[in-house]
Amino acid sequence: MKGHSNVSGLKLKGNTRKNVLSHVNKIILRNALEIKKVDPIFMLRIFKEIILEKQMEPTESSSQQPEQTTQAEDTLNPEVMPSIEEMLQQAERKGQEHYDAWMYAKAESENIRRRAQEDVSKAKKLAVEHFSNEMLMVKDSLEAGLAVEIATVESFKSGMELTLKQLTAVFTKFNIKEINPLGEKFDAHWHQAISMVDSEQEANTVVSVMQKGYQLHDRVLRPALVMVAKAKE
Repeated sequence: MKGHSNVSGLKLKGNTRKNVLSHVNKIILRNALEIKKVDPIFMLRIFKEIILEKQMEPTESSSQQPEQTTQAEDTLNPEVMPSIEEMLQQAERKGQEHYDAWMYAKAESENIRRRAQEDVSKAKKLAVEHFSNEMLMVKDSLEAGLAVEIATVESFKSGMELTLKQLTAVFTKFNIKEINPLGEKFDAHWHQAISMVDSEQEANTVVSVMQKGYQLHDRVLRPALVMVAKAKE
């Protein structure tokens, strides 16, 4: 018992404490049946040392911490991280790729616009060509009528009427229509008033057409020149 008391007063440190605690554990296990003979103060001291030893043992998380620190250091290691020059070169490559894509899109857009302009120009030329071919026949009819040396008024008039029908047919083919608004309400979009006159008709009614107008589809080629009724006083 006396020896036990002396051991309990020791200050255990480092490896010495480990060795002593291991030795004491073996003694306790070997004398488990005689545990009542052990000094209670000594036992309390031993248990405290065992608990302290367990607390000071490295845990799994603490053992992993150096590895995590090493990984973090590797991440921050200049040899692992890309250099500023490499990052700049990568940014320049990306910028060049975007610039090349933009230049390609710009060139393609210009080509599409140029082709569209060429198509419109060709369509206009083709339309004029068709109209011109039709008008050539009208001109031929006029020249044929003028080539007659001796012609009566009736035959000359008949020839002019046939030529007019021919011209009207050409206009119809190309959707050219007359604007003849006699008796209609004045419309500034289709008509051009040259004077206001007293009339029995309602105000703003076209009472006379001085010159017919013409339209191509829904577009005015020439407005009709008209005289319009004044408002009654």
